[in-house]
Order: sequence, then structure tokens, then C-alpha cells
Amino acid sequence: MTTSIAGGSSNLHYRLSFRQAKGCRQASWISSLTFNGCLRNEISWSDGLSKLLQFQRYKFSRSTISKNWKPLGTRKVSVSSCLRDSTVKYFDFAVIGSGVAGLRYALEVAKYGTVAVITKAEPHESNTNYAQGGVSAVLSPSDSVESHMRDTMVAGAYLCDEETVRVVCTEGPDRIRELIAMGAMFDHGEDGNLHLAREGGHSHHRIVHAADMTGREIERALLEAVVNDPNISVFEHHFAIDLLTSQDGPDMVCHGVDTLNTETQQVVRFISKVTLLASGGAGHIYPSTTNPPVATGDGMAMAHRAQAVISNMEFVQFHPTALADEGLPIKPIKARENAFLITEAVRGDGGILYNLDWERFMPLYDERAELAPRDVVARSIDDQLKKRCEKYVLLDISHKPREKILSHFPNIAAECLQYGLDITRQPIPVVPAAHYMCGGVRAGLQGETNVQGLYVAGEVACTGLHGANRLASNSLLEALVFARRAVQPSIDHMKSSSLDLSASNWWARPVVPSSLGSNVMDNVSRKTREVRRELQSIMWKYVGIVRSTTRLETAEGEISELEAQWEKYLFEEGWEQTMVGLEACEMRNLFCCAKLVVSSALARHESRGLHYTIDFPHVEESKRLPTVILPSLVNNNTWSSRQLHKQVIF
Repeated sequence: MTTSIAGGSSNLHYRLSFRQAKGCRQASWISSLTFNGCLRNEISWSDGLSKLLQFQRYKFSRSTISKNWKPLGTRKVSVSSCLRDSTVKYFDFAVIGSGVAGLRYALEVAKYGTVAVITKAEPHESNTNYAQGGVSAVLSPSDSVESHMRDTMVAGAYLCDEETVRVVCTEGPDRIRELIAMGAMFDHGEDGNLHLAREGGHSHHRIVHAADMTGREIERALLEAVVNDPNISVFEHHFAIDLLTSQDGPDMVCHGVDTLNTETQQVVRFISKVTLLASGGAGHIYPSTTNPPVATGDGMAMAHRAQAVISNMEFVQFHPTALADEGLPIKPIKARENAFLITEAVRGDGGILYNLDWERFMPLYDERAELAPRDVVARSIDDQLKKRCEKYVLLDISHKPREKILSHFPNIAAECLQYGLDITRQPIPVVPAAHYMCGGVRAGLQGETNVQGLYVAGEVACTGLHGANRLASNSLLEALVFARRAVQPSIDHMKSSSLDLSASNWWARPVVPSSLGSNVMDNVSRKTREVRRELQSIMWKYVGIVRSTTRLETAEGEISELEAQWEKYLFEEGWEQTMVGLEACEMRNLFCCAKLVVSSALARHESRGLHYTIDFPHVEESKRLPTVILPSLVNNNTWSSRQLHKQVIF
């Protein structure tokens, strides 16, 4: 079911799905409902979610855990039990993801209980580590919270939740100061104060940065603190398979997560009182993305299968300037796993965009030129490439002093130089690439979801901050603010909950496909990689920067057919419903997220922010509503759409 929640009124508008289209439900507009007396005069993001879920028979409350959840006693018992059984582990808090959101949250809740940080690869392999530009915050006397709010709302095409925007912009400066107190080292100017950069869409200099490696510096400081915290255990190379959930009356409750240790090929079950999803985005539904290889939408897909509400998935941000390898003097020997990002700060520092005839084109599209928001710049570049049948454009910063370029962008300069390009003398070839998911698991102001015991922070979440387009450098800010805001309700929930050693037997165990043999597994892996490339090609061709209803419907049909063919192949090869493998499970998550994006895009009959469709090229005020995918009518007729412990066994 796809709905829209109206902000700023007492009406709860919704759009329901009636048409089944090749395995995906497509929404259509129908009349609105008014819940008299239910809502205050002004609906906040979280209020709207709460009342909507009550309407759907999903209470949105912080109640105690399931009646079947028997008291265990002291935490020490659960910890010792973890040591006895290597395949079942008990923690007060399970954190899925090791980026800024997961680590910042872990450090706070570790003061109150045991914490498992579960990470798919090494702890530093996250979107945070690849964030170049910085963190936006109001730290200059000439700046203001109101100005930061206004810039955020304008960039978000006025689809942002105003209360969320105010909270983030107000609390942001304190979150930056906390990082500095923890040892994060940001650049300072000659006057000794923090050097504040300016990026596209910002009216003031407010970007705190560490050269062009800000995410790496934040990750370093947080990881150092995590390693030294005795209450935090980090589990590397543990791929999250599915959340462990149960129904308690009308409520869905989360009790932890099943994981696959990709080094030992052992399934490890984590039972926890509270779970935080901080698993990042889904950039790899597209062939070219700035995201690291781990960004396959695992958290969004797991939450969707666990009946969490999903919102605004049509708003996929394409960063306008990823390094175009085809334009480098020396071509890379092999294709990159993820595109190399050329930070927004290059344009903020005076970088100019040209086509290959050295014609500056941004002033033709927007009066803000190179400082326009990302959606505008990405569409402008896309238009130039299509009109001129070219594969990249040029971003030139060489007119700036060499010393300034090298001090502000040392990482970019070094990367380009190894391919024969000196950015102090030559332009940088750039092209748009999938970068950030503005949608995700719908969250309230404290990171809470409609699933009890499940909280979200970072790119996996949809808090209402970004609206239809994220303002540059607001992502790390949002992660820091919501990781911190989720702490107190998580502690409250943890204290009102108990652990039960028998809980690990409530769900069927996933199994590794060791019985299939190496030849079959090689065939499955090869086929899955082919299918992955084909899905990415479909998404780029039909669900890219510029869309149309025909293209989206074509994508819907082709994705459904591709998924059916892949699953048929798996099961004919002997794959079973409860079997797990890294490539196969990533593939099911990519399918799930791709379908969520397409379904949401089909539901929005206007062009707003990152969603631009030639069939509805204008903004429609009546449609200034979040797109919401409810769990009640979600199709679960494919392997990708069902939790493994709820698979239909034939």
C-alpha cells in the first residue's frame, strides 16, 4: 500500500493501491480521509506516522516486549551465555552498521549495557569513510539556524518535515563539538577558528571539514573510541540476513538479527533487547555509484520484510560530479567497484563546469550556476551529455592558486595524478553517479520505527530532513543528530525488556548451501553476478535522472521478470528457501530496493526534487506529500520479499 501523509493540516490524505502490475503494486490517487479529533492542527512527521499506523492496526508505542519474553535476570548471565555458544549471542543493544550513525550510537548506549556492532566488512568500510565534503552546521556568527533551515527546505523542494529540519539544524553544532572533544581533527583557518567551506545550495560558509577526507577523519575518531570501550564488541565480516521479529497482538517486535559470518560461512544469531539499523544506502542498484561495495540496501530491504514503513524511495540523489574514468589521460586497468567522488566543495571553492567545447553551461539552467542544488546540477549535466552525445563534462578548478587546491583537495589531487591528470593545471572529467538515498525506513524524531525495539539512523532512515533532495553535507549531520536522539528511548526500551535464552529457538535457522557442491555454487555465483549487472542496467536505463511513466512501467515489468528467472534458476540448481550466501542475499536485497524505488516513482505524479518525470514535468502543490509504503498490502510472493524464517517450504 502506498500512501501520502499531509503535513500542516488535520487531514490524513492517502493513496491506495488497486492495480497489480507485474508483481508490484502501483498507487493511484483517491479521496482523502479526515480523522476528526485524532490529529493536532499541525501534523509532525512522527505524529503523522503514529496516527497512520494506528489506522493500519500497528500501534506506535514504546510498550514492553512480548509476553513470551521471559526475564533472564542480570546482564552478566546473558554475556556468559554468549561465550558458551558461538552461533548465538546475547546483547542489550545490536547495532547493524559501522558508519558514523552506528558508532556514535554505540558509544552512548554502551554506558548502559553491552553492545554488538555488526559490520559487513571491516569497520571502516562505510559510506561515512567515503564522505569527502564535510558536515554542515551553524558555527559562524554571521550564520543562523533559520538560514540553514531555509537552505535545507529549498534544496528539499519543500517536502522536508519542518520540525525535523529545525531539530537537526539546532542540535547540529553541539554534535560537532562532541566530535572535536572525542579527538576528531578538522581544518582551521589562519585565525585559529574552524575553517568553514561553502557548498552548493548553502547561503553561508558552514561546512566543517578535514581537507577532502572528512568522513575518514570522523570514522577514525569514532573507531578509536569504540575499540577502547570494554562494553562494545565489534563483529567484522558479519552480513545481516534478516531481522528477527514476532507479532505481539497488533504490534511487530524486533528481537535481533541473523547474520552470516562471511569468513567462516557460519550463521550467527544475535538476540538483543534493542536493534539499531545504521546500514547505509542502496547505491549499487545502479551500475555507477559513489557508494562502497557494501551499499546494497540490506537494511532497507530487511526492514521492509520485517513490516517497517518505508518512505520517499523515489528520491535517489545522483551526485553530479563523480570522476569519469573515460576522460582520464591514463585509464584505470580495471573497472572500479565504486565511482570516485569529486566533492561538492570543488564547486563551492569556485570550480566551473564546461562541456567538451569549453562552453560554461550551468548559467543556462539556473541563476545559481555551479552552486545550484545537486538535483539541478545533475539534470543539467545529464541534459548536456544527451544533447551533445558526450560521456562526460569538465570541472575546472585550475584557475585557483595551486597551494589552495592542494591543501583543500589533497585526496582528489592524488587520485587524479596517478592517472596522469594534474587538477592544478587541467580540468577534471566528471559524470553523475548514484550517491544517496533520501528515502528509507520511516523514522520519528527519536529514530523510532513502527516496529518495537527497532531504531534507525543514517542513510537507511527517512527522517523527513532531506525531503525530495538532500542538501550537501547534511547527511553526516543527520546521522550524528539522530544517532544521539535514538539513545534515550533505546535505553528506556532496554530497561523495560528482558532477554530469554530460549528465544534463539523461536525462528528457523538459515543454512549455508554447503551441500550443493562447488560446481553448483560457482554457477550460482556467476549467474547472480550477471543478474546483478542486468538489474543495474535496467535501473540506469529506465529509473535514472530523467524518468517517464512508460520507462518506469517497463522497468517494473523487466525487474519482475528478471527476479522470477533468477529465483527459478536458483531453485532448479538445488537452492532451498532457507539457504544463505553473501551474493545471493545481496541480490535479494537489491531486487527489493529496486522495486521500492520503482513503485514509489510510479506513485508520484509530479516532478519534485530528485524525481523528474517528463509526463508530469511540474511541481504540484496538492502532491507535496511524502510517499509511504505500508506493510499491510505488500506483496511477498518472491524469495526476496519474505523473511527467511517465514519462507514457504514446499
